[in-house]
Amino acid sequence: MDPRFRGDDTAIGIGDVAMTPPSPLLRSGILTAVIALLLDQASKLWLLYVFDIGRRGAVAVTPFFDLVLAWNTGISYGWFSQSGPTGQAILIAVKAVAVVALAIWMAKSQTRLATVALGLIIGGAIGNAIDRFAWGAVVDFALLHVDIGGKTYNWYVFNLADVAIVAGVAALLYDSFFIVPAAKAP
Repeated sequence: MDPRFRGDDTAIGIGDVAMTPPSPLLRSGILTAVIALLLDQASKLWLLYVFDIGRRGAVAVTPFFDLVLAWNTGISYGWFSQSGPTGQAILIAVKAVAVVALAIWMAKSQTRLATVALGLIIGGAIGNAIDRFAWGAVVDFALLHVDIGGKTYNWYVFNLADVAIVAGVAALLYDSFFIVPAAKAP
């Protein structure tokens, strides 16, 4: 046995570097990120290749929700959609830096809500980055709308990755404002 470790050590050795396994708190964030990513990608692949949303066009699901196919080459609300391949590469690079920063934050997080929230944001960001890398655009498909006085008001078209990101940000805000850290608790 390696003299640097005792029999009860839980470190995993990789070469000369010892790493401890992730804490249960961090594992919950990683699992959340993986689930968000898988649900996002599965929904997009199913809609594109099984449901064939491109051929069907808009499909009314409820009086306020339609399935539509939109290729978003920009960022939120289609901003920077005319940026071309160089802009796409820059967006992917910025997203990669953001995911690394969020992962570091997640690893240091002290509450389960913040950890899961960061996992949602990371999973959603990676899901949309995969689309951008694979197709040069993000696959959006959910459209919420309301008819008032004979006029239709549409929300922007979004996907499950966007839902995960928004839910993660909302949970982070809740955690920041309403969850009392254990160190500050009376």
